Amino acid sequence: MEILRDPIGNDDPPQGSVISIGNFDGVHIGHQAVLRHVVERADALGTSALAMTFDPHPVKLLRPSEAPRLLTTLEQRLALIALTGIGSTLVLPFTHRVARMTASDFVRGVLVERLAVREIYIGANFRFGADRSGEVELLKSMGEELGFRAAAAPIVTMKGAVVSSSRVRAAVAAGRMEEAGELLGRAVFIDGCVLEGKRLGRTLGFPTLNIEVENELEPSHGVYITVVHIPSFGRSFPAVTNIGVRPTVYQNSLTTVESHLLDFTADVYRERVRIFFLRKLREEHTFPSTLELIAQIRRDVEEARGFFSEHLVEDLSLILP
Repeated sequence: MEILRDPIGNDDPPQGSVISIGNFDGVHIGHQAVLRHVVERADALGTSALAMTFDPHPVKLLRPSEAPRLLTTLEQRLALIALTGIGSTLVLPFTHRVARMTASDFVRGVLVERLAVREIYIGANFRFGADRSGEVELLKSMGEELGFRAAAAPIVTMKGAVVSSSRVRAAVAAGRMEEAGELLGRAVFIDGCVLEGKRLGRTLGFPTLNIEVENELEPSHGVYITVVHIPSFGRSFPAVTNIGVRPTVYQNSLTTVESHLLDFTADVYRERVRIFFLRKLREEHTFPSTLELIAQIRRDVEEARGFFSEHLVEDLSLILP
């Protein structure tokens, strides 16, 4: 997939494409449906399929205190978009200049003059332009005047509610990994670099990888059944991951993400890894003693082994773009 970083400025974007515009955080099954529809329409018309997204998220610029913690980094988002078959993604730097553009100016200046779009599909609730005045009906009316077709993207629901990034964020923040996975069409994952820690896990008999996380949104504190992908090994490993402040052994500790890989002892410091979250085992607790903590970790590991005895890593809904 071609990535164009500034479709308004210096980059030379494709002309006459079918396009969808959105933030696409998480690239959930609703996003996937509209992006695949764009690909199908582009194929039918013999033209290119485009997605346009924004960096940073508009709310971060306009109302920073209200900005959501995002499910995916820009790099992850682009890789997930590419999996839908989209040929090019236009990353529009969201600046105050862009924020001040009226919806009609955005349509005329960007969508028509710069991109010469043939068809546009956006979510029914998606808004653009100054004061968020742009929506599907405006695109339809301007399309009749300027020579393109516009429509609302099909709405995807699950269990009686619309699939949305905010719904996925709520599930992830609450540790509901199975629900979030259904909404995403894949397992929740975070990326990060392995740091050299205090080797506490090793002294307890359960060595861990200490991860410096890149993603803004992490699952809630607790212990999870996970899979950790290590690029240098070219494979993924079953694991138990703890997110929390380790209250039994530390006071006033910062939140850490630590993964104990089952039957794995290699040194992978400074390597970038991906952790897939499959199921929450329990909340984080303070134990009366280190011995009781070790006993609980042993139970967590055995429960994870039981899970993986019934689920092959290769068969789980993992995505490695």
